[in-house]
Amino acid sequence: MSDDWLKDDAFADPDDPAAREREQRRREREEKRAKKAGKKAEAEQQAPPPPPAPEEPVAPRPPPRTPEQEFWDEEPEPEPEPPRPEEPVSPPPPPPPAMPAVSGNGRPPAARRGGSVLASIGRHPFRIFAVIAALFVLWFLGALFQPFHGDGSGKVQVTIPKGSSVAEVGDLLADEGVISNSTFFQARVTLAGKRSEIYSGHFTLAHDMSYGAAIDTLSVPPVKRTLTVTIPEGYTRSQAAQVAEEAGVPGDYTKATIRSKYLDPAEYGGRNAKDLEGFLFPDTFELKPKAPVADLVQLQLQDFQRRIKGVDMKYAKSKNLTIFDVVTIASMVEDEAGVDSQRGLVASVIYNRLHEGMPLGIDATIRFATGNYTEPLTESELAIDSPYNSRTNAGLPPGPISNPGLESIEAAAHPPKTGYLFYVTTPGACGKLTFAKTEAEFEAAVEKYNSAREAAGGNSPDSCGE
Repeated sequence: MSDDWLKDDAFADPDDPAAREREQRRREREEKRAKKAGKKAEAEQQAPPPPPAPEEPVAPRPPPRTPEQEFWDEEPEPEPEPPRPEEPVSPPPPPPPAMPAVSGNGRPPAARRGGSVLASIGRHPFRIFAVIAALFVLWFLGALFQPFHGDGSGKVQVTIPKGSSVAEVGDLLADEGVISNSTFFQARVTLAGKRSEIYSGHFTLAHDMSYGAAIDTLSVPPVKRTLTVTIPEGYTRSQAAQVAEEAGVPGDYTKATIRSKYLDPAEYGGRNAKDLEGFLFPDTFELKPKAPVADLVQLQLQDFQRRIKGVDMKYAKSKNLTIFDVVTIASMVEDEAGVDSQRGLVASVIYNRLHEGMPLGIDATIRFATGNYTEPLTESELAIDSPYNSRTNAGLPPGPISNPGLESIEAAAHPPKTGYLFYVTTPGACGKLTFAKTEAEFEAAVEKYNSAREAAGGNSPDSCGE
């Protein structure tokens, strides 16, 4: 028996609920297919026609299926599954990092040039330390050598004390504003090899000098701004006063040499000394500019005190002579001896005459009394009534007649032992003397001298001969 009868609704029972439900489902399916077909046709009308495809053999279409066949072909709707217990859901993995765009050379293009440098330093950390070290070295060398600093400006008077260390000098210059940093100054001095060549004294520097300029100035001895005064040996107070005045020393030298708190002649045996004659030691002295004449006198007296301590006075004391007496003898030796080698011989004549009680007969004492140091002595001058006239008075004069040097003082303190009682200038012998023990020898020497004087037209024949 055929199944076609199931497709004919005429034989369906209208009162059968199942039949009515099947009919209702069939109509709904047909409406859905109709709608889909209408939408598809509308889309085909709006879309451009596709290019013609190559013709292919068309397979025969199957005959349309009846509603009963479609009903049986429908798959049953799946039953809902029971709910499962919830499980912890892990968060989704992070998206992979976006790859940078790649330039033509295969490297990501840098947004800025500096970005690539920082990235390069980041990949090589040691480079940043090398850069920092190089910058520090450049800064240090620039601060140390100051190639464009200059010699400063203005004037700064600086006094470097004696014995100052390089560190002390650097601190002093920094405090005065001459340099900017004491430590760098010390380093520059060390590098220049001049740690032992920084002088003390007064310097004129400048504000904000370079280290090199300051070192160059301090490594040169400062110019001494002093007044030099030279007092020759055998000069009297009046002669020394003229020297001091000519040298520009302000003050009255003659007045300043009467008394002084730095030396009292009485301490040396000169209780009756009227002034400081004989104690004003002859030498070369350095004075500050515009220093008063009292400073010069002080230096002379202090110089004498130092020198006299080294003189052996034993022989003189054995003859009952004081230091004041020795200085008095030395002042006569200084004026009478024409050459250094005869200072002791002149002193021996004075000692021998004193021992014999004879007048000394030294014209230099008369010149001191008269003040005539250049012209020949006259008969009246030789007979002057003065305690300094050694022709008419026995013994020593009241005091020194000049300021002797050290050689004359030593000769007067311990002369050689001789029998000489006389001496006279030797003609043409450059100041040498002829010594005699007896009066007859002396008279012969005097006759020789007078003959030479007459031959010289009355002038002194003590000039040097051939």
